[in-house]
Amino acid sequence: MALTVGAAIQSIGIGVGIIIVEELLNAIARRAAKRAGASRTVTRDLGYGLRLVAALAVITNFLNALGVASEFTALTVSGIAALAISIAFQTTLSNVVSGILMFYDGAIRLHDEVEFGGIKGKVVRIALRNTWIKTDSGKIVVVGNSSLSSGPLTNHSATERLSKKYAIE
Repeated sequence: MALTVGAAIQSIGIGVGIIIVEELLNAIARRAAKRAGASRTVTRDLGYGLRLVAALAVITNFLNALGVASEFTALTVSGIAALAISIAFQTTLSNVVSGILMFYDGAIRLHDEVEFGGIKGKVVRIALRNTWIKTDSGKIVVVGNSSLSSGPLTNHSATERLSKKYAIE
């Protein structure tokens, strides 16, 4: 099947649209990551991941326009790629989602006095993947956010704040 001018223009338009959406999502993700206190490495890796997904979508779009691949083939390849990525980053994704949910819920904040798994101390850093707790002896303990959210986590300084927020008596 020959590529017509109209199909080429449509394919280029879709490719440009994919890139614009990727840039918008990248900006939103970077802003959220910075707000959550993520390191530059996490923010950079997040951007690379979004660019990789966008590049695969653009390539699939062009192959489809050329008639080399059908929509079904494109969906199959993108599904397999998404599955491979999710399996490869399962622990990281779990920590990131847990970090976002803990940040959103307000269950833990900077300078809270917490106790987790026999560790007692003050929260000194909350990142997307982990939380840093400084013990009374001055040691820094780094705990994955998925571990913190699965608990049991005792927050000694958030009782009043959380009771007001969630109307707990």
